[in-house]
Amino acid sequence: MNNLFKHINRNNILIIILIAPILCKGTIGNLQTVDSTRPNILLIVSDDNTPDLGCYGNHELRTPVLDKLAKNGVLFENAYATYSVCSPARSTIFTGLYPHQNGQIGLATHKYRMYSGITTLPVYLKQAGYRTGCIGKIHVNPESDIPFDFRPPKGSPLLEGNFGRKKLSEYASLADSFFRESNKPFFLMVNYPDPHWPFIPQVDGMPSKLLTADDVTALPWVGADSRRLRGLTANYYNCIERLDEMIGQLLKKLEASGKYNNTLIIYLADQGPQFSRGKCSNYVGGLHIPLIVSWPGHTLTNSIKKQLVSEVDLLPTILKVAHSPIPVGLRGKPLEQLLLSKNTNYQLHKYIFTDGAGSAPFFFYPRRSVQDKSFLLIHNLVYKRMNPKFYFYINGIGDFGAGTNMNELLASSNKVQDAYGTWGRPPEYELYNLKNDPYEFHNLSSDPKYSAVFQRLKQVLSQWQQKTIDPLSSKKILNEFIAETDSVNKAYPNYNKHLYSKDPNFSWRYPQYFSDYIKSHEHK
Repeated sequence: MNNLFKHINRNNILIIILIAPILCKGTIGNLQTVDSTRPNILLIVSDDNTPDLGCYGNHELRTPVLDKLAKNGVLFENAYATYSVCSPARSTIFTGLYPHQNGQIGLATHKYRMYSGITTLPVYLKQAGYRTGCIGKIHVNPESDIPFDFRPPKGSPLLEGNFGRKKLSEYASLADSFFRESNKPFFLMVNYPDPHWPFIPQVDGMPSKLLTADDVTALPWVGADSRRLRGLTANYYNCIERLDEMIGQLLKKLEASGKYNNTLIIYLADQGPQFSRGKCSNYVGGLHIPLIVSWPGHTLTNSIKKQLVSEVDLLPTILKVAHSPIPVGLRGKPLEQLLLSKNTNYQLHKYIFTDGAGSAPFFFYPRRSVQDKSFLLIHNLVYKRMNPKFYFYINGIGDFGAGTNMNELLASSNKVQDAYGTWGRPPEYELYNLKNDPYEFHNLSSDPKYSAVFQRLKQVLSQWQQKTIDPLSSKKILNEFIAETDSVNKAYPNYNKHLYSKDPNFSWRYPQYFSDYIKSHEHK
């Protein structure tokens, strides 16, 4: 296997990415263009949402901009994140690697970081002659390894997550300046704060008409229902409607620049929203994301693809478009055939895979999962412990105010209560029949009728861990990581103050022993 720490150093990349919902008719183009027709690339990323968009069939909210984008491109119905937390998921976008391969296994704000020597997206693009920019948060460490040419001015809320939703008009105005700055091909990533918690219903008059608890139903994968939860869902939808308006402002600036027709647009969410059994889990509510890709005259239009795809497929797609060889060691595949061909029998992946470690030391709960079109298997690596995210959600602590509370849970059906019990204190393995149980309420891991499926997926998951040199597949490394995390929690017991993240002398040790493990197994 080629060295994973060098595989991004070789290639000039022409990159095209955009995620959003889609419905398509269309012409078939060619994604491999000559230099004179290289497209601009606009990558739009929303913060924390499943495919809750009109074009994905959710008619309780209004998303006309993304619905139109979907009609002009390809909508991926079964797209999934590689980790249900912001920093790790975004690290996959930047590197084409699973988080355990690049090192960003938790939130950047908690000082998790990539291994040294990882080459990232803007480096590839600049080598290919692109002018690069990023508006909004990067949220991956170290940011110096993700060197965009253009960033918002110092002190701007648009340099960070901007969860207070300040200066929202500047997303489009800064992008407009960037679009017009040069005639060189550009790559611009725009990271919006919506619909990340807190769910602020209206900012700067957006959306103009607010949804309320009377207008919506509770999210189906949450399971519980109450007027409070419906009100939170309504405000989550209000955030998505505002996101849609802001993307509309952005696309109008792109059209006014005269560069729309030669721009590949990609819209996606990094992972799911902050409701119980959503963000920070390996369930559908945490991992299922919208993904839309549109490039006028090249991609299909009004097309819906049901094949399984993953965030890890984005970089290989970019390399393919860039006429660059795809390095051995990447597990993703180019999306080209799905963007260009109407063939419904083409299958990109039989299985997709997901990481998980808990995002912060006090949320520590490492997991791995594998999914095909019919079943999901989750391996809980420290299953003898309680899942701390259950505690934070059920008690509405800190940023988990949208969690189902105990009264709401006790008012729910036995099915829902059992599912929450599994989530809070899971067995070593969870197995779900996604066709019969799409929101994962019935764990089948001990059902003898599914023993063959269970054994097959266990083997597939183990093989993937070996092929991707997952450090946590080693009991020795897993135990060392458990001990390190426990020592951090003991030394810095006040989770609410994140004292370790403010300690200038604090540094995680895992990047060294994880990367040593990877390097020692690369040629085996």
